[in-house]
Amino acid sequence: MLFMVIEHIKNGKAKEIYRRLQEKGRMMPKGLNYVDSWVEPNFDRCFQLMECNALRLFQQWVAQWQDLVEFEIVPVVPSKETVETITPML
Repeated sequence: MLFMVIEHIKNGKAKEIYRRLQEKGRMMPKGLNYVDSWVEPNFDRCFQLMECNALRLFQQWVAQWQDLVEFEIVPVVPSKETVETITPML
């Protein structure tokens, strides 16, 4: 499944996040896959597209970053698949 992960960066801690990222990498457990990400110009939020089949892997990953980030994890469906689902109902 695909997930849009919205990271709300706590108290302007973007430098701490990037420092940890440089030192330790993303620290993602095997099976949690990073696809791509986008960051707001003011560093308030990061939007990451991730792929995963076991939600416990998100728990493991979030636990390593929760001191710097608050997370929203939203399941998403690609637009093409949504069109295929909805078209027969039109």
